[in-house]
Amino acid sequence: MSHSQSVALVESLDHEGRGVAHVEGKTIFIDGALPYEKVIYRAYRKKPTYENADTISVLKESFLRTEPRCPHFGVCGGCSMQHVEFSAQVAIKQRVLEDNLAHIGKVVAERILPPISGPAWGYRHRARMSARYVEKKGSVLVGFHEKRSSFIADMHECHILPPHVSRLIDPLRAMIATLSIKQRMPQVEIAVGAKVTILVFRNMDDITAADAAIIRAFVDAHTHAHHPLQAWLQPKGPDSCYPFYPEDAPRLSYQIADFGVEMPYYPTEFTQVNPQINNVMVARALKLLDPQPGERIADMFCGIGNFTLPIARSGATVHGMEGSAALVKRAVENATHNGLEQSVSYEMANLFEVTPESFAALGQFDKMLVDPPRDGAIQLLKAISDENAPKRIVYVSCNPATLARDAGVLVHTKGYTLKAAGIINMFPHTGHVESVAWFEKTGPGKSRAELDAIEAEEAAARAAAKEAKKARESAEREAKVAAEAERAAKKEARRQHYLANQAYYDARNQQQASGSANPEEPTRP
Repeated sequence: MSHSQSVALVESLDHEGRGVAHVEGKTIFIDGALPYEKVIYRAYRKKPTYENADTISVLKESFLRTEPRCPHFGVCGGCSMQHVEFSAQVAIKQRVLEDNLAHIGKVVAERILPPISGPAWGYRHRARMSARYVEKKGSVLVGFHEKRSSFIADMHECHILPPHVSRLIDPLRAMIATLSIKQRMPQVEIAVGAKVTILVFRNMDDITAADAAIIRAFVDAHTHAHHPLQAWLQPKGPDSCYPFYPEDAPRLSYQIADFGVEMPYYPTEFTQVNPQINNVMVARALKLLDPQPGERIADMFCGIGNFTLPIARSGATVHGMEGSAALVKRAVENATHNGLEQSVSYEMANLFEVTPESFAALGQFDKMLVDPPRDGAIQLLKAISDENAPKRIVYVSCNPATLARDAGVLVHTKGYTLKAAGIINMFPHTGHVESVAWFEKTGPGKSRAELDAIEAEEAAARAAAKEAKKARESAEREAKVAAEAERAAKKEARRQHYLANQAYYDARNQQQASGSANPEEPTRP
């Protein structure tokens, strides 16, 4: 074991699937390590209170460990938990959710829902793969980035992609290598729909006639009756993409079968990557929401209508809000496509800037579904007042930390009770945790004066923490300067000692060379 390596006993896993250990007062986050394991690790990032590290070898294995299925695991950054037994992955994510709710939000769910889990492999129907021509190798790489690197993993297969897409990786590498713009095609976006698989090629330069023929031949060679293939080109931003070949391919869409909903979408638009789990997630969310005919329900961060249209099937009236004009446009089209245009309305709005006044202007909602991005929905939830509070909120989250923070707001300041919460294993073999939570209005919220006092107290605490951090960093800098000054002083003292006794050291060196006894050494500083 080299001086840069250390031994640790791993205690738990964090939300990114890293082993957590404590060594000499520091928290060590160790990639590839599991609870109850004794490992040799090497740090690649060191901070005053923590380190990030890689596992070098496992001295004592955990019962949670399993053999990764993918030969690229450990190099490719697409997965972080293939070394964890699948059922244990689900249990770990459940614990992450519960710990976040308890420690960040200071809330406990009355009921923990059974985890939603599905296929372990071949689940990812949306992916953005990088492409790069490597001149030294004379070949093209197509795949995900390596861990903590801008380099592309040298991949030949991917087990989280559908098998028919995984089999395209090597043919894609070979095909792109023959294009005139092989050095100007940095990305291939993949969208697998119910009736077609689309490959969106990011062409930074125009393709030639010869390139066009090569792409058409590739599509013809790899399209199948069960998996029709279509190529799109994207010369600029996501909005510039267009179908290239064949132009008459089936429309890209996915199904929400339990509600008789079909969702057409463009390949660069945001949709859930795991359609099997999405079906179950929508069903779980709607069971918790329990929409009834005649109710007015809000769908916040509605996207293209993934929850809006199933809710509308219940007979409720739904108002969807979304910050992207393109997604709102698609949501309107999807409502019409499913014959639900009379039951839904959509509005483009920045939901990160909601105020009590703008929320009140929307009118009274009986219930509300919230499905925000990773930043959460804190401004939206803070805007709720007792006068316009929905009696029920179902919150679908892709970040347990912001869900926990927002749950704290609802429970401690808005008069809601967290009735139930559970995880959705939307992304197997990764540390990504999706979850769903049900809040019920059970009491009065804090008054405006009380909320102002709470916010002032929080602001003061943040300011104090910031000052404490500055003081700590200043003390650390001063200690570092003092240590460097001490080292420099000792070095200078040794130098002065040598200069003052140079005759002795010259004589000693000569005597050592001749094999005779050394003279008496002078006192060192």
